[in-house]
Amino acid sequence: METGPARAQSLPMIPARGVLSLIPGLLACAAVAAAAVAVQSLELRLFGRGWIDAIVLAILIGAAVRSVWTPPASIRPGVEFSARTLLEIAVVLLGASVSAATVMAIGPGLLVGTALVVVLAIAVSYGLGRLLRLPRRMAVLIACGNAICGNSAIAAVAPVIDADAKDVSAAIAFTAVLGVAVVLTLPLLGVVLQMSGVQYGVLAGLTVYAVPQVLAATMPVGAVAAQAGTLIKLMRVLMLGPVCLALAVTMALRRRSGEAGAGGPARKIPLGHLLPWFIVGFLLMMGARSLGLIPAAALPVLGWITTALTVLAMAALGLSTDARAVARSGPRIAAVVTLSLLALIGLALGLIGLLALV
Repeated sequence: METGPARAQSLPMIPARGVLSLIPGLLACAAVAAAAVAVQSLELRLFGRGWIDAIVLAILIGAAVRSVWTPPASIRPGVEFSARTLLEIAVVLLGASVSAATVMAIGPGLLVGTALVVVLAIAVSYGLGRLLRLPRRMAVLIACGNAICGNSAIAAVAPVIDADAKDVSAAIAFTAVLGVAVVLTLPLLGVVLQMSGVQYGVLAGLTVYAVPQVLAATMPVGAVAAQAGTLIKLMRVLMLGPVCLALAVTMALRRRSGEAGAGGPARKIPLGHLLPWFIVGFLLMMGARSLGLIPAAALPVLGWITTALTVLAMAALGLSTDARAVARSGPRIAAVVTLSLLALIGLALGLIGLLALV
């Protein structure tokens, strides 16, 4: 079962008779997701914090199961549905986590600077990936995960660029390991550089992958660092929509040029290729949050649903992945992820110096 997130340019419609065919795969994904959540809960009890997120655990557990068990064909529809459609729904709901008011609170200098750092980080990381001969789609996944928001960005970008499940799993696995290392070591860098709360918060917001990890990395430094880090991190999350849209347009133009290069007439690009439905949904949810159309009480619920759907989708990706194939490409991916993160840290320190933050 080497299939990854299939192309999904418009909201998929499932015939009523096809719903029953999804149940075996959905149950398999739910079992893996439940195991991932259980392991994360055990981490919290034993160590007081979750060192490995349930999203990553779901991939690892799913891949481990896949390595010792060949799934029957009956679970394939549900697994593919989870890896594609549930993931796209999670991207839509992610838009509720960002509002225009939050973005404006960052200030124009940091607002533009954060966007510039994200764009430069994507370019540098993608260049490193291609330099080390990673496949184009893998290089894009790592670049977006490193520059925007780790696992969530990789998961959101995957259906836009038609990435394979093994590429998504490998990118998330290596990014997640490095993400934990950053949370543990970044405070030391702040001490060595004698950074203020604002400076360190901006550094953490620009480099740490997940919002909870930003809090873990900044709370020991103080409330100012935590607030600054969270605002910058949310700005990076906001870049997910424009980046996915740009990638969708690029993919559509490549398909069109490919058709023309093959000697056939270049077909008109469907709107769905330029603007996938889940990116439209992401932007609409962000707009609804900005206009106050989403009650404050609903935000935690939406956040929980987003996380649950993402864990299910990652379980599906794990069940679709041959761990041996991922391991064979490990060293190059690890090198690109590490070098990309170091470049991101360099860009973040450059922005802090350029804006003379105190």
